[in-house]
This record gives sequence, C-alpha cells and structure tokens, in this order.
Amino acid sequence: MIKSLKFKPSIPFLAVKPPNLKCVSGISSETPLDHFHSVFNSQKANLQNSDYELALVSALRYCSAHIAVSQGQQIHSLIFKSGLESNTFIQNSLINLYAKCGLISQAKSMFDSCSTLDPVASNIMISGYIRNDRLNDAREVFDKTPSKCCVSYTSMIMGFAQNDCWREALEVFRDMRISGVIPNEVTLASVISSSVHLGGIWECRMLHGLVIKLMIDGFVIISTNLLNMYCVCSSLVEARSLFDEMKERNIVSWNVMLNGFAKAGLVELARELFERIPSKDVVSWGTMIDGYLQVERLSKAWTMYRAMLRDGIAPNDVMIVDLISACGRAMAFGEGLQIHSIIVKAGFDCYDFIQATIIHFYAACGRINLARLQFGLGIKDHIASWNALIAGFIRNGMIEDARQLFNNMQKRDVYSWSAMISGYAQNEQPNMALELFHGMVDAGVKPNEITMVSVFCAIASLGTLKEGRWAHEYVLNNSITLNDNLSAAIIDMYAKCGSINTALEVFYHIRDRTTSVSPWNAIICGLAMHGDANLTLKIYSDLEKRNIKLNSITFIGVLSTCCHAGLVDLGERYFKSMKSVYNVEPDLKHYGCMVDLLGRAGRLEDAEEVIRSMPMKADVVIWGTLLAASRIHGNVEVGERAAKSLAGLQPSHGPSRVLLSNIYADAGRWEDAFSIRKEMRDCGMKRLPGFSGVV
Repeated sequence: MIKSLKFKPSIPFLAVKPPNLKCVSGISSETPLDHFHSVFNSQKANLQNSDYELALVSALRYCSAHIAVSQGQQIHSLIFKSGLESNTFIQNSLINLYAKCGLISQAKSMFDSCSTLDPVASNIMISGYIRNDRLNDAREVFDKTPSKCCVSYTSMIMGFAQNDCWREALEVFRDMRISGVIPNEVTLASVISSSVHLGGIWECRMLHGLVIKLMIDGFVIISTNLLNMYCVCSSLVEARSLFDEMKERNIVSWNVMLNGFAKAGLVELARELFERIPSKDVVSWGTMIDGYLQVERLSKAWTMYRAMLRDGIAPNDVMIVDLISACGRAMAFGEGLQIHSIIVKAGFDCYDFIQATIIHFYAACGRINLARLQFGLGIKDHIASWNALIAGFIRNGMIEDARQLFNNMQKRDVYSWSAMISGYAQNEQPNMALELFHGMVDAGVKPNEITMVSVFCAIASLGTLKEGRWAHEYVLNNSITLNDNLSAAIIDMYAKCGSINTALEVFYHIRDRTTSVSPWNAIICGLAMHGDANLTLKIYSDLEKRNIKLNSITFIGVLSTCCHAGLVDLGERYFKSMKSVYNVEPDLKHYGCMVDLLGRAGRLEDAEEVIRSMPMKADVVIWGTLLAASRIHGNVEVGERAAKSLAGLQPSHGPSRVLLSNIYADAGRWEDAFSIRKEMRDCGMKRLPGFSGVV
C-alpha cells in the first residue's frame, strides 16, 4: 500500500517506498517515486533538466496506475512551482492522472488549459470520458481531435461498443477506413464484437478478409471474436474451419466453438469437441449441460452435472437456474427437488432470482401449494418472486388468485402487468386484458413487446379493428421494440380483424429483417384463412429459400391452404417434406389436414390409410372429418367404419349419428337411417337447433 508523501524542511516532499514494487524506468530497487526523489535532490539547482522531467513523467504514470491521487496532487504542486506545467509531456501525464483516478473535472480543466489541441491529450480525454460513462463528451472531443490516429479511432470505437452503441461504433470504423488510418488488433476486436449484433454472414466474411489482409489473424482475440461471429450467424461450417486453422487457442476459443454447436442443437458434435478441451472450466461444463437441456435430454444433462462434480468443479448460479428451469419445462418433479436441495446446500437460495426460478418450477409441475410455500419463505420485496407466483397461478388456471396477488402488490413492474394481461388473454377474457392494459398505461408503466403481444392477441379475439389500429400506432409512437413475435402478433391481429391487406403491408415491411419463422407463419395462416392460396404458396416458397427454420405451425397453414384450394398433389408433397426435408414431426393437426384434403378430393380409402398410419390415436375431429367426407361422396362403407370408430371414442356423440343416418338416407337405405334415428331417441339424444351469433 502506498503511504502519503510527507513534506520535510530540507526538501519539498518525501516518498515512502512501498514493498515489492519495481521502477518502470529500469532501476531495480526503486519505485518511480523513489527515483524522482533522488533526481530531485541531485537536480535542485536545475529543475529544467531532462532527467528531472522524465522522473516527473514516470512518477505521474506510477500514481495513475496505482490510483495514488494524493501523491499525484503533491507532484502537481511541485510541477506548478517549478514552472513545468506547460511542458506537453508533463501536461499530458497530469491529464492522464486525473482521468484515470476519476477526477474528470480536473482532467478537463487541465485539457482546456492547453495552448494547442494535442492529439495525445485528446486521446487521454476520450478514454477518460469513456471510463467515466460520459460518451457524448468523449464524442465531442473526438470530433475536434486534429490528426486522428489509430488510438483515437480505437478508443472511440471501444467506447461505443462497451455501451452497446454498435451502429455508432461501426460508423466510426467506416470513417477510420475512409481516412486511411490502419486499424490494429484491438480496433478489429471491438469492430467484430459490434458487428455480431448488427451484421450478417457477409459482414463477417468481409471482416475476416480484412483481418487476413492486415496479417493480424494470428492474434487469439481476433480469431476468437471472428469464431463467435460465425457461430452467431449460424455458419458453423466456416466457424469450425476457422477453429481448426487457429494456431493458438485459449479456453474462450474452445468455449465459443462449443457454444456454437450447443446452441444449434448439435450436441453430438459439441460433446466430441468438449472431450478434446485440454482444461475445462465451469463455462465449458455449463455450455455442454445447457446443450443437452435445449434438446430436452435431461438425463444426459444430469450425467454431465455429476461428472463435473467428480472433476472437482462446483456449479455456478447460471447452471443451477438452467437445470431447475429445464426441470420445470419437462415437469421433472423428482429431479427438480434434488436441484432445490443442491441450491440450499450451496447457499444459492439467498439469491432473489433463484427464489423466483424455484417458484416457477413448482408452479410448472402443478405443485402450486409448494410454490406458495416457497414464496412465503422468500423476501417480499423481490418483485420477480411475485411475478413468478402470478404466472404460476395463471398457468394452473387460477386467474382469480393471480388477480388477487396482483392487487396486493405494493409495487408492480412491467412484467407484473404483462403476466396479468397475458393471463386474461389466455383465459378467453380479452375485454379484461384490454381494460388492464389501459390501466397500465394510465399508471405510467410503459409496456414492452411482451405486453403488446398479449394485447394484440386479445384484440384479435375480439375482432375490433379500430382498437387494433390504435394499439399498432401506440407501438410505433412509443418506440416499442418490434421483434419477430410482436410483428407476428400484429399481422395475426389484422388478418383476424379482416384487414388482410394491412397484414401484408406490415409483413412486407419487416420481411427482410426477420430471424425467426413467427411472422411468416402469421401471414401464411392469415392468407390461408382468407382463401388466397396463390399468395400463400408464393410466400411459403420465398420462406423455403431463406435461412429460417420452419416449424409445425408453418405446415398447418400450408396444408390448410392446399386443403381449401383442392391442391392434393402439392399438399401430399408438402406433408412428406415435413419429416424428410425439415425434420418436423407431423402431429394430430397435420394428419387431420391430410385426411380433410384427401376426403374433399374423394380419396376416402387413402384418407383412411393415413389414419391407420398415424403414430398416435385419431381423435373425434379426425374421424368426424372422414365421416363428413363419406357423406359428401356417398361412401357408405368408409362412413360406417368412421362412425363406428367415432362411437368408440365418444358413444354419446350425436352429430356423428346424424351424419351416418344421412349417409344411409342418401344411399336409399331407409331402414338403417330410421334405425339410427330410433337409437338416438332411445338414448335421449336431441339435435339442438342452430342459431346465429351475429347481431
């Protein structure tokens, strides 16, 4: 620890030597302060000597590095008395001292007193402002800096990148290239990190080319950042190629490549790479465990977790949250209890966010009483725990309990409001959802994109186009992030409110910025609902050409379109491509679409064969679809089999008996028709008259 400098009568000040610190100027046993003291004593008569000036600069640098403000200020007073304050090197050292020690106003005062604008002083001030979170001041100095060099540009780029101003960082980099200033490895590291958030695969390739051209690809920080960018862009082939070519790798490089495989669901490749890591850390283990959890292989994740403990590595809070969250998703109650005990033993239960995760786990497993108990044990000031229990009540259909808890909250955040609004929307109470939303706005709480998704779902349920347009305008006027889920909700709302052209306008506006399939699904299903088969299939064809993963909802929209348009061959081709091309497992709804498609086309035996080939048991809807198609096409045999299967599932299903009776009547088998009607009367079945819901 550095002790204070003390004044003595014989000399202006005395520096006390701190232990185990060597002089940066090369003197083996002295610190820069000691060296300055000796030079000062020997040069008292000539304070303008160059050795004295160098000793001053060295001492100031030492004070800056060790945040020795008091000693630095005493040296500053000596400089002032010696008349050396106008010396450029000493002046810059003083600015650096105050900037690094957080005394930015003193640094600015020194900087403003400079007779000429020195680039080095400007660079010091830029770094000082950035270090003290004054980015606008840093930019102002940067813009006025004459003869900007690599350090100037790099400091500004790093400042923007560290403050998540990635677009501004890349703009400064473009200016740097236009000015002809050559970037170094530190510059490119920040540029690549910024491009991860904004650029795509082509930007990554261009930066990679520039790195090779500048011959800085040997720096591990550059290669690792490029590796991360390739992984984020889902270009794992290029990422692996770069990884294999790296001359030097550190643990971060290994973990970045491992995370790339794990996030893409390629757990086998991830495991193969994991086994090759020379010295695994907790991040390596956590990434591998998370990879298994993402593909819902909880048992493998458990095995990895136990292996990690045997390797002597303790879990961190992130890993624990991942594990217990996965247990909640899989409703793995037993494994979750074990994780809870680990949390208590490790002392992680003191963390508020882990408390909320435990509440969520119990609620997800349907153990709402245990969720209540955990909430009771937690700290009541933690809003996340309240939100978790509200979400738990909603998940278990206890909307009134959720509202009571919501009303009891002394302080609510945006997630509290969003959870409650979502609960009403999910429980078919759209009017309550919208009423609460307007209450949220009146309370001065700004909704986020999650809130607005629920709001648009409620509006879509009501079909109130005027309310939908107002909500859309509210999103735009309040700069709410228009992510893929929110875009999909807006498109879906317009489609369900009957304004398919506006839905298309929104879709075309955001189409090229989408990264997930949600907006595409919304417009495909919306167009299918409006009967525009040609445009639906055109948009689907466009989707197939993009690097976007399709899901089951995509094919429900496409198959419904083929069904309504009578495109049997095309529908069969799309259905077969689900598993073979896109690795999407057909579910009951997809099989139902195929039965409807084939049934409408009169291919009843083929429809029946589809039902027999299903890996799951057909439900009432599928057998009813086949029965209705049998009536349309007058196929008594298939109709009888469909009715029999339907009766086995739901003996009291009246509509199926009416359909079968009509099939017999259409075929002229009046006795069979009367027999079915008699059975219905004997069982007390009544056919309810239809009515219109339109007022």
